[in-house]
Amino acid sequence: MKAVLAFGANLPGDLGDPAAQITRAAANLAGTDGITVTAASAMYATDPWGVTDQDEFRNSVLCLDVDDARFSPLDLLHRCQEEERAARRVRDRHWGPRTLDVDVVRLADAAGVELTSDGRWGEELIVPHPWAHARAFVLVPWQDAEPAATLGSVAVADLIAACPAGEVAGVRALPDVAWAP
Repeated sequence: MKAVLAFGANLPGDLGDPAAQITRAAANLAGTDGITVTAASAMYATDPWGVTDQDEFRNSVLCLDVDDARFSPLDLLHRCQEEERAARRVRDRHWGPRTLDVDVVRLADAAGVELTSDGRWGEELIVPHPWAHARAFVLVPWQDAEPAATLGSVAVADLIAACPAGEVAGVRALPDVAWAP
């Protein structure tokens, strides 16, 4: 199975830096048997979305090959949630500050055919992610990692073009932040 994960953080957690929270989680996921990173975006600074009275975020995207004999889609989600718990993620406020958020944005079979949840995992896992098509902080890093990416049958580049210009401008690459999963 192929997967796209979106990472976000704007609280320092125990590492003192939101980017470090993402780096640790990405490295831990990359070191998991049955998960292979195929592409990674740069680290981005992004304006908060939804609830704007908080610090800016750090965001990035990883593209993965996942051994579906070892991980079902729900297993992958639960592995991501383990990283959120390790970062002491607290859900006090919807779209509020967080030490780490890891979203499963897109899943596809080995041939690249997009998987949809079709309700089979209830509200626990909905793929493609219901807001991914409208969130520049997911789309811009995703296009960086995978320039020819599509969501549904739409190019990610076209989805970015449809986002409000101010939101796209609020997603800024951080070339001085070196990170690798």
